[in-house]
Amino acid sequence: MASNDTANGQPTALGTRQVTTSIVVNGAIFCAFVAVFLVQRLKLKRIYEPKSSFHLINDEKKPEPLPRGLWQWFLPLLKKSDNFIIQQAGLDGYFFIRYLFIMGSFLTFSCLYVLPILLPINAANGVAKTGLEVLAYSNVDKKARYYAHVFVGWAFYWSFMFVVYRELVYYTSLRQVVMASPRYAKKLSSRTVLFQTVPDQFLSETEFTKLFQGVKRVWIARAAKKLGQKVADREKMALKLEAAECALVTQAVKAVAKIKKKDPSFVPTNNISEYVPAKKRPHHRLKFLIGKKVDTIEYITEELPKLNAEVEELQKNRLDERPFNSVFVEFDTQYAAQIATQAVIHHEPLAMVPAHIGIAPKDVIWSNLRMFWFERALRKYSALAAIVALVLLWTFPVAFVGMISQVTYLTKKLPWLGFINNMPEKLRGIITSLAPTVALAVLMMLLPIFIRRMAWVAGSPSVQEVEYFTQQSYFAFQVVQTFLVTTIASSATVVIPAIISKPTSAMQLLAQNLPKASNFFISYILLQGFSISSGALLQLVTLILFYVMSFLLDKTPRKKWTRFVNLGTMAWGTAFPVYNVLTVIIFSYAIIAPIILLFGAVCFYLLYVAYLYNLTYVFKEAPDNRGNHYPRALYQTFVGLYIGQICLLGLFVVGKGWGPIVLQAIGLGVTTFIHLNFNSSFDRLMRYVPVDAMKPLDGVSDTPSFNNEIGRTMKTLGGVKELPHYPLRKYQPRHSPSVDQKTTSVRSENTYEIDGTAAQEGENNIVTVPLLADGDDVQVSPAPFWKRYFQPHVYLSYKAVKSVLPEIYSLPDPNEEVPPNNVRHAYDYPAVSAECPHLWIPSDPYGFSTTEVSKLSSVVDISDFNATINEKGKIFWETGPPSTEKPDTRKKNPFDEEDEDL
Repeated sequence: MASNDTANGQPTALGTRQVTTSIVVNGAIFCAFVAVFLVQRLKLKRIYEPKSSFHLINDEKKPEPLPRGLWQWFLPLLKKSDNFIIQQAGLDGYFFIRYLFIMGSFLTFSCLYVLPILLPINAANGVAKTGLEVLAYSNVDKKARYYAHVFVGWAFYWSFMFVVYRELVYYTSLRQVVMASPRYAKKLSSRTVLFQTVPDQFLSETEFTKLFQGVKRVWIARAAKKLGQKVADREKMALKLEAAECALVTQAVKAVAKIKKKDPSFVPTNNISEYVPAKKRPHHRLKFLIGKKVDTIEYITEELPKLNAEVEELQKNRLDERPFNSVFVEFDTQYAAQIATQAVIHHEPLAMVPAHIGIAPKDVIWSNLRMFWFERALRKYSALAAIVALVLLWTFPVAFVGMISQVTYLTKKLPWLGFINNMPEKLRGIITSLAPTVALAVLMMLLPIFIRRMAWVAGSPSVQEVEYFTQQSYFAFQVVQTFLVTTIASSATVVIPAIISKPTSAMQLLAQNLPKASNFFISYILLQGFSISSGALLQLVTLILFYVMSFLLDKTPRKKWTRFVNLGTMAWGTAFPVYNVLTVIIFSYAIIAPIILLFGAVCFYLLYVAYLYNLTYVFKEAPDNRGNHYPRALYQTFVGLYIGQICLLGLFVVGKGWGPIVLQAIGLGVTTFIHLNFNSSFDRLMRYVPVDAMKPLDGVSDTPSFNNEIGRTMKTLGGVKELPHYPLRKYQPRHSPSVDQKTTSVRSENTYEIDGTAAQEGENNIVTVPLLADGDDVQVSPAPFWKRYFQPHVYLSYKAVKSVLPEIYSLPDPNEEVPPNNVRHAYDYPAVSAECPHLWIPSDPYGFSTTEVSKLSSVVDISDFNATINEKGKIFWETGPPSTEKPDTRKKNPFDEEDEDL
C-alpha cells in the first residue's frame, strides 16, 4: 500500500488521501451548485426570490429585491440588519441564523490561538511520520506536553460557556421584549391558555370562570369521535371528484383538438359524452387493486350527499357528546394568562396540567386533546421506548457505514476484501471518504418522519410541541448514531486486529487510535459545508418539485395554484440537531485533532450564507415558537463540551500524566457547575414573560399586556398616588411612517404622546408608558467592542434590546391568527364547523365545464371561475380557489357579549 496508509508498521487512519478526496469532490459539487444558482437566480424568481418578486406574503414583510448580477447581491445580503432578519424569518429563523454565525465566529477566533499552540506541540518529534496524524494528539509521546492541551482546553471550553451565557442573556431579553410588545401581547394566542386533564366539574363554560379572574372566553370542544374522520373522508372524496371533473374536461378538449386538426371547420357541441366515451371516463377501484371498478364521477355524485348528511347530523348534535377534557381559556390580558399558566389550580394530582400558552388555533393538534393523564403518560413513555429501540436497531447500518471509512485496513484480516486494494487510488479514496459520509447523511434523513410521528403519539398538543420533541429526540439520535457509533466503528476497524494480537495493550491502542477517527468527521463536515450549503442555495428538490412533479401531478387549478403560492419553510425540530451534532463533533475533537476547527469554521460560514439567503428571500416563516429552539440548541452543545473533556481525561489517564489528569478533572467539574447554574438561572425566564415586562410603572396606566381598570378607578377616587421614585417619561421609539399617518394632538390624563402620536384605546395600543424593566431614564452609552462583549448584562439587557426592537412590533399584525368576525369561534373544534369543499374546475372554450357545473350544482358547490383550459389542454389559474366561507350561525359562546374590543 502507499506510504500514506502505514507508518512504522501501524495503520494511519488519519491519512491525507481521504480528506483530500473529500475536499476535491465536495468542492466540485459546491462549485457546480453555486454556478447553477448564480445563473438561474436571475431567471427563476419563483424559486430563488419569490418573496420579493410576487405577492405571496403581506406587504409589510415583502423585502426589497437584491441587486441583479452574479455577485452584486452577496455583500448587500451580508449587511442585512438583525431587524431585517427578524422581520423576514421570525424569531426562530433569526436565532437559527444567529447560531450558525456564532459558531462560525467562535471557531474562527479559536483557530487564532488553538492552532498556533497545539499544532507545533503535536507535530514536533512525535511518533507519526506522515499524514495529518502528525498534527493530532496521538502524535504526542511526551507527558509534559499534556499541560498545553489542558490549558488550551480550558480556554476553549470555558470561553464557549461565556458565549452561551451571552446568548442566553440576549435570548431572554429579546424574547421578553418581543412577547411584551403590542404585536405579540395583543395576539389572541398570547392571552389564551390550554389546560389539559380538566376534571369533569370544570368542563363547563360557566363553572370554569370561578377559578380565575379576567376570563373572557372559554372554549370546550365537543364532537363525536367519528366526526373528524368523516370530515376528512368527505374532503378527500370531494377533491377526488374535482380531479375527475378536471380530467374529464381535459380529455374532451384534447379530443376536440384532434378532430379540429383533421377538420378545421368542425364546430363542437357542449355534450361531453360525444368526445369522451364511457369506458374512457375517470374510473377508480373501491379497494386497492382488488376492489370493484366504478365511474368516479357517477359514484361520488351518489355517495358524497350521503356522507355530507352524516357529517351535518354529527355536527348538529355535537353538544350531546362528551366534551374533550381540555379547555382553551382566553383572558382579558396577557398578564392574566401568564399568571394562570403558572398557578397551581387544582387540589388533585395531575389535574389541570399541563398548561400551554401561545398556541394559535391553526397549530392545535386536536386529536391529542382527548387524553387523560394516564393515557398521556403511557403514550409518552411508549414513544420514548420506541425511539430508544430505533436508536439501538439503527446502530447496525450506521456502524457498517463507519467501518467502510476504514475498510482498507480490514482487507488485511479479511482476504475476501482484497479486491479493494486493486482499485484505482482515486476510486478507493471515494469509497472510503465520500461514500460513507453520503450514506450517513441519507440514513439520518429517514428518521425525522418516524420521530415526528412519535411526538404525536406522545401527546404533543401543537405543531410547535411536535417540533420541540423532535429536536430533543433527533439530537440524541444524531449524537449516538452520527457521532458515537461511527467513532467506535471507525476506530474498531483499526484497533480490533491489534487488540487481538496483543490484548494487554487495549487501553493504549484505543487512546492512540480514537483520535484517528476524525478523518471521517472531517469528510462529514466538508459534506455539510460544501455540498449541503450549496444544495440549500440551489434548492434542487424544490426545482424538481416545482417543474417536474408539477408537470406530472398537478392536473387541476387548485393543485397548480397551491404549488405556486406555497413557499417552503424550515422544520426546526430537524434543522437545529443536524448542525448541533456538527458542533458536538468539532468540540469533541477540538483539542485532540485541532485541525478540525478550521474545517468547522468554513462549514458554518457557508451554511450561514446559504440559510441567510433562503430564510430572508425564499422561505416563509414557520409556525412561531418564539425562538424556543435556540436555548435548547445552546444547551445541547454542552454534550460536545463534556465528550471533549472526558475524552481528554481518558487519554491523560492512559498516558499516565497525573498532573494533567487532576487539572482536567477540575476543568470538567467547572463545566458541570456552570451548566447547572445556567439551568437554574434561565429556565423560567425562557418559559414565561416576567411581570415587570408586562405591568406599567405608575401602577395606573395600561400596557399592551395589562389592563389596569382597578388602578385607574382608585386614582380617580384619590386612592392611588403615582410612584415618585420612577417618574413617568415619554417613550420615544424610532420614527415610523406607519405611525405618523395616525398622528394627533389629543392628550388626556391617561394618554401619553409618542412622537406626536396619541395612544389609541383598543386592541392594538402602542406602548404609551415605560415598563418596570426599563428602569429610569438612563441610556445605554456607546462603548468599545470588548466592553460590550464582556458586559452582556448591560449591553444585551432587556432595556438595551428594547431600544432596537424592529418597528413592526409596535404596529398591528396584518396576519391575523383568526379573522376578526370569527374570534368567538377561534378555538372551537374545526370539524364541527367544517364545510364541504367548494370544487374548482377550469372553464373551456366549448362549454363543457358549464355543463358539468350545472349537473353537479345540486350535489356540491362547484364553479369554473378564474381558471381556464386552452385548446391544447393546458390549465391556467388567475386567482385562488373560490371561498367556502359563510356566516356562522352556530349557538353563541356565553362570553360573546365581551367582544366589543375585537
